[in-house]
Amino acid sequence: MVVDATVGAGGHAEALLDAGVETVVGVDRDPAALALATSRLRRFGARFRTLHERFSHLADALRAEGISSVGGVLFDLGVSSMQLDTAERGFSYRGDAPLDMRMGEGARSARDVVDSYPEQELARVIFEYGGDRYARRIAAAVVRARGRAPIETTAQLSAIVAGAVPRRRGGPHPARKTFQAIRIEVNDELEELAASLPQAASLLEPGGRIAVISYHSLEDRIVKRFLVGAESLTTLTRKPVRPSSAEAARNPRARSAKLRAAERVGGEEAA
Repeated sequence: MVVDATVGAGGHAEALLDAGVETVVGVDRDPAALALATSRLRRFGARFRTLHERFSHLADALRAEGISSVGGVLFDLGVSSMQLDTAERGFSYRGDAPLDMRMGEGARSARDVVDSYPEQELARVIFEYGGDRYARRIAAAVVRARGRAPIETTAQLSAIVAGAVPRRRGGPHPARKTFQAIRIEVNDELEELAASLPQAASLLEPGGRIAVISYHSLEDRIVKRFLVGAESLTTLTRKPVRPSSAEAARNPRARSAKLRAAERVGGEEAA
């Protein structure tokens, strides 16, 4: 049995099942993702199961289903293509939609962050999670704009950011990093990841493997430190596996992907 802890639209789960994995449990906090994966993988029958849960609650949720050990756990972090491509979810700086960005049920939305965070805190989020050197300038522009009227849509926010920073000709959209940062803040993505990795390791049977695909340097740092530091895991990837140039050309969203993996050794529960 393998757990796909971020099943999304079910692409990885489908590949695992096609490769002969007996059972895959697809976990996601997004009900829309689970519905899509269920429809896509219907042909596998009982070999595919779903679980609606945040992956920070992974171990308890699986044990409540009678699953105490698994052969593998996979994480594919960040926002899914399905979420990005569903305009009304508000994840993308392209187009116009309500500012939302919630991956599942949650009290805080992107609009709440943009319209209520103090300027200094907003700048911190944009700098820390987006790595944008213009974070203070962007935060100041957002605060000025919301003083005139609430910022309610992705197009409004995108335009505010674009007007606050210089844009390099032919470069990425200036709002890209701000949208990434706010999404990470809204969904507590780094806290979720840090909480879930020890749980995933604790579920692995001896010889079981954990694999994590990350797209952000902060995510990758958390994964690397955990896999190297966990006494009951042996690292399988000395350096992260990166997509080939051909794969990146086929799927531009994979360009920043880094895969790290480790294997459970011994019989004691991972720390």
